[in-house]
Amino acid sequence: GIFYPDKLCLIGNGVVVDCAELLREIEDLESRGVSVRGRLFLSDRAHVIMPWHRIIDELDEKLRGEGAIGTTGRGVGPAFVDKVARAGVRMADLVDPEALLSLLSFLVPYKNAVLQKLYGADPLEMESVAEEYRDYGARLAPYVADTSSLVHQALKTGDTVLLEGAQGSLLDLDSGTYEYVTSSVPSSLAAGAAIGMGIGPTQIQTVLGVFKAYNTRVGNGPMPTELLDETGRLLREGGPKPEYGSTTGRPRRCGWFDGVAARHSVRINGLSSAALTRLDVLDPLPTIKVCTAYRVHGEETDSMPAAGAALAAAQPVYKELPGWQKQTAGIRRFGDLPPEAQSYVRFIQDMLGVKICLVSVGPEREQAIRLERII
Repeated sequence: GIFYPDKLCLIGNGVVVDCAELLREIEDLESRGVSVRGRLFLSDRAHVIMPWHRIIDELDEKLRGEGAIGTTGRGVGPAFVDKVARAGVRMADLVDPEALLSLLSFLVPYKNAVLQKLYGADPLEMESVAEEYRDYGARLAPYVADTSSLVHQALKTGDTVLLEGAQGSLLDLDSGTYEYVTSSVPSSLAAGAAIGMGIGPTQIQTVLGVFKAYNTRVGNGPMPTELLDETGRLLREGGPKPEYGSTTGRPRRCGWFDGVAARHSVRINGLSSAALTRLDVLDPLPTIKVCTAYRVHGEETDSMPAAGAALAAAQPVYKELPGWQKQTAGIRRFGDLPPEAQSYVRFIQDMLGVKICLVSVGPEREQAIRLERII
C-alpha cells in the first residue's frame, strides 16, 4: 500500500515498535523516491521495544538451551511482557521528552537490577538510553497519531480499509502450538485485527486467510508434516524466492500441506475465503501428499491437539494426489492450469470448507490468479 501515493498506511496500537528499524525503512523508501510523510501514521498507543527487551530476549533463549523457542531476537516477547505488566513505554510517551524521562528514571534502574541480579548482565547507562530514545521520538513525532480515529473516519466516509496481520495463526498465544508461539497477541488471528487497530469486531466484514500450497515453519516447535529429505529441500529452495525467514534469515522448515492445521485456522479465524500461494513450487513433483488427519497414540483425529506432547507425537495421515510436472509460472487463468493443479486446488478448497478466491504461481503481482471476487 505504501507504494500507492493516494493510500494511507497505518501501524496500529497492537504492535510493538522497533524504532531504529522503522526509521531505516522510512529512509530506504524516501531514498527510492517514495514519500511517506502525511501518508504513514503510527498509533500513539503502540508500545516501544527498549534496549533491555532485546538483551533479555537473547539471554532467555540461551537459558532455554535445547528448549529455545526460536524467537527473532528482536525483543518482541519481552516488550509484550512489559506491556501486560504495565511497565512499557508507548509512542505517546516517546514523543513527549518530559514523559519519557520520567518513565526512564524508574525503568532503567529497575531493568538494570533485573539484568544484573537475574541474568548477570552488564547494566545500561541512563543517559545513553535517554539520548537515543529522545532522538527516536523527535524523528518519529511527525508520524505518530490517533490511528483508531483515522480508521473510524475512513469507515464513516465509506472507504475500504484493509487490515493485515503479521503472524501465522498457529503462532497465536491461545490457539497456536503453545509454547512455540508469538507474544504478539493481536496480530495472529482475525479477531485480533479489531483490537490491534482500535475498531469494533462488527466493523470487519470480510476475512481472507492466506495459505501456502505446502507447509512451512520458522523456528522450533512441532510440525507433523515436516520433510527432512530431498523433497523438503526442493520445497525450500525450488521457488523463485527460497524459503528463508524474512527477519532472521533462517531456513524455513518445509513439509506437505497440513489439512488439520489449516482447518483449525479456518475455524478460529472465521474465514470468508482463502488464498493459496506458491503453487508453482510444486510444479516438479510427480506425487503430492496432503495431510487429512493425525494419528496420535494409535487414535486417528482431525482436530488439532492442544498438548504439545500430543502434537509432537502426531503422525500425519496422507492423501496422495498426482502432480502435474509442468511449469505454471506463466499461466494467468485458472482454467489454463494443468488439470492436476486444478484438482489439487479444489481438493484443498473442499477440505478447508471455504472458497479459494486467489491462487498465486509466483512472487509478482501479475502472477496472482483470481477465481472469485475478494472484497
